[in-house]
Parts: sequence; C-alpha cells; structure tokens
Amino acid sequence: MITLALSKGRILDDTLPLLKSIGIEVDPAVLDSRKLILPTADPDLRLIIVRASDVPTYVQYGAADLGVAGKDVLLEHGGDGLYQPIDLGIGRCRMCVATKRGFDYAAAVRRGARLRVATKYVTVAREHFAAKGVHVDPIKLYGSMELAPLVGLADAIVDLVSTGSTLKANDLVEVEQIMTISSRLIVNQASLKTRHAALAPLLQRLARAVGAESPA
Repeated sequence: MITLALSKGRILDDTLPLLKSIGIEVDPAVLDSRKLILPTADPDLRLIIVRASDVPTYVQYGAADLGVAGKDVLLEHGGDGLYQPIDLGIGRCRMCVATKRGFDYAAAVRRGARLRVATKYVTVAREHFAAKGVHVDPIKLYGSMELAPLVGLADAIVDLVSTGSTLKANDLVEVEQIMTISSRLIVNQASLKTRHAALAPLLQRLARAVGAESPA
C-alpha cells in the first residue's frame, strides 16, 4: 500500500483533479467525511489528511511514502530526508513583504533600520533580510498576519499572496516579492529505494500529467 499525505484546502482541491487525470479517483462521500485515512479507486494507494506544515514530517519519517507540500512549507521544514522530484505547478502564489500603506519601506531598508517582521515563515524571512543586510526581529504568528502592522506589533509582514485582495482590504501594500511558490511532490528517500518498483510508475504518471521531466 502506497500512502500519499495531503493537507485539506487548496492543495487537496488541486491535487484531486491531478490524480483523477491519471485514473485515481476518491469517492466524494469519503471526502465529505471526517476520516483522516481515505481509500482511493486504486487499491494500492491511500490518502492521509494532515496539517499542511506536517506533511514533510510524515514523509520524512516514513509514515507516508509521498506527499504534496508547498515550497514555503518545505523551506521552513528544511527538506531533510526528502526527495522532491516534481514541481506539480499547483497552489501557485508568491511570498511577499507587505507593510501598512504610507510606511516608507525603501527608506527604512536604505538607512539600515531594524525592522520587526511578523510571519510564520521565520526561516525564509530571516534569510531574505540577511541577504539584503537588513536587521530584523522576526515575530512568529500563525494567522491574521495583516493585523500586525495595523496595531503596531510589526513594521512589515512576510506572507503568501495570491490575489492581494486581503492586503488591500486591510490597507496594506506589497512592497517586495521574495519568491514564487508552488506545490511539490515529495518522496521519502528510503521508500524510493526499497519500494522503487511500486513508486516509480506513479511518479512517471504524475510527471507526464503536469508536463514535467520524468524522474529516474
């Protein structure tokens, strides 16, 4: 049995049509249940539903053979013990720096001001600002990031942006793009070696479905 770890929300919604395109479907009634282990039409493949930030951990330790995780999550995790053979091209967005409208971010960077930055992507934020020679005090938050500059908790935020509508609604502006983000297929390295015959065909089918180079 091959186990694929997914997170609810956009990744699950985008991955299901991709699986369907290679002949693997999931019963809608099962999807609507509260079950965390879901069978598929392929008797040799099951899905497990976990928190997005936990997908790399389940794969790293072998509780799942495969997973789908955003580049943002993988950068924070570090990617230890993971093979990342395919960019699935789903869940596309960008990681950006945003501030309250009227804050002169460019001037603050030029004069080397020490910035307070609210984010759940502390590793990415720290590395980004270090490369610019900007000193920051990261403030770890898990949600409602846009609130931080509005109440004086932070000068800026680092967060994922898709349409920008949430920033606009809260009178924030995007001042810098750090990177583009998409979701990757990740594989447990030990599973790839010991179960190569079972995993390789699935990897090849997924690669063909997204127009990527077929992994070895």
